[in-house]
Amino acid sequence: MRKIIAALQVSLDGFIEGVDGELDWIDTWDDSFGLMPQIDTCILGGGMYPGYEQYWSAILANEDNAAGAGEAEYARFAARTPHIVLSKTLERAAWSNTRIVRDIADIHMLKQLPGKDMHAVGGACLVASLMNRDLVDELRLVVRPVILGAGKALFSGVRERHALTLLDSRPAGANLVCLSYAVGAS
Repeated sequence: MRKIIAALQVSLDGFIEGVDGELDWIDTWDDSFGLMPQIDTCILGGGMYPGYEQYWSAILANEDNAAGAGEAEYARFAARTPHIVLSKTLERAAWSNTRIVRDIADIHMLKQLPGKDMHAVGGACLVASLMNRDLVDELRLVVRPVILGAGKALFSGVRERHALTLLDSRPAGANLVCLSYAVGAS
């Protein structure tokens, strides 16, 4: 069975964005997780998808918009990779490789199909919803060396305890730490 890997960037104090949604504390959105060879589907929430699509489309249209070669590479990957958007309100997606689903049961069904693993890109509500249904198999976090003090907490919507087993920890880039955990393993 395919795994769902939730991979996100997080501040040292556990936030994925600042109080007003600011992300200026993240200097690059390249594939710090090394996921591209491992996945064939990206999963996003309806709140995150429009900005995600706009950001990567702008880089694809003009690679000078990228914060480095890694972002340009991810933009090309995103453009050719199927995306599933979980949303009850989003009516349409600009990318032709994007499908909107209304029920989390549809994601559970996709997990049963053959293929590579799937990347739960975010946001926090999507990750919490997937974790609350025991659909996340692995967490990969890039911990950024900043304390935001407040904002959108990554795990605020998770309703119950989940045991995590450390799979890997490594330094990456300037002062970054990459952490990988199996979810539900003891």
